[in-house]
Amino acid sequence: MATPHSPTLRRRRLSAELKRARSESGLTTTQVVKSLKWAAGKLSQIENAETQTVKPDDLDKLMDLYQVTSSDKREALHALAKDAKVRGWWSKYREVFGPQSLPDFESEASTIRTFESSVIPGLLQTPQYAKAVFEGGRYTSSEEVERRAQARMERREILIRFNPTKLRVVLDEAALRRVIGSHEIMAEQMHHMLHMAKLPNVDLQVLPFAAGAHNALIAPFSILEFPEPLDLPIVFIETATGGLFLEEADEVDQHSVTFSDAQGSALSTAQSARFIADIAKSLESE
Repeated sequence: MATPHSPTLRRRRLSAELKRARSESGLTTTQVVKSLKWAAGKLSQIENAETQTVKPDDLDKLMDLYQVTSSDKREALHALAKDAKVRGWWSKYREVFGPQSLPDFESEASTIRTFESSVIPGLLQTPQYAKAVFEGGRYTSSEEVERRAQARMERREILIRFNPTKLRVVLDEAALRRVIGSHEIMAEQMHHMLHMAKLPNVDLQVLPFAAGAHNALIAPFSILEFPEPLDLPIVFIETATGGLFLEEADEVDQHSVTFSDAQGSALSTAQSARFIADIAKSLESE
């Protein structure tokens, strides 16, 4: 019997990319196995990250079959397959994998714990708030803003689907006070959060200014946990160039402790709801 192993972030990423490439090529798993003359379960093990390694030759055969011709993409997939412990590996290939990386992991997560200090977390944003956030950066066409906002809205589906993801949010008061777009957009955003906070799988706590210094002052982050015991948690930290994923046990543990400390300093969920409702009223009266 094979020894159980924990798929690293890179192996999970490789599996997701290969499944996407197969889907885009229009091939079924049966067609792939038959074409490559592989044993019935081999492709399933690769696509589900159930093997510790993927041989370079097998990877080349899959990419050839899926017509993956980009040299950058092929290099990136081989880098994932090697599972090299290289810090910063993700940023090197961010243009290859695109913005879908975080949503892929979010969709698989059973629980997401998020600390945010400046803006409302993406999973709780309204369309108008999201657009205003994107418009606040460097100049971007209205079509691009619309596309990015729509993509963000699609991410929210994990909270209302069958067997939804559990979301635990600690939100600094600064994110509630910062007016993004307009008072009307902010008021709508407050009411939307109050609506989402009623869901049994969503906990929302506000960390008020009155709490003073706390352990999470460093930077916003999310901890993603997965239903399979062998799929260890990962940490995502958003950056100006995309995002950084952490998977080392000590790094994940440190962020878990930081999140717990922030929770301990925050208002309860009931107190937080009243806090947000009061802000909504003040926005509507201005």
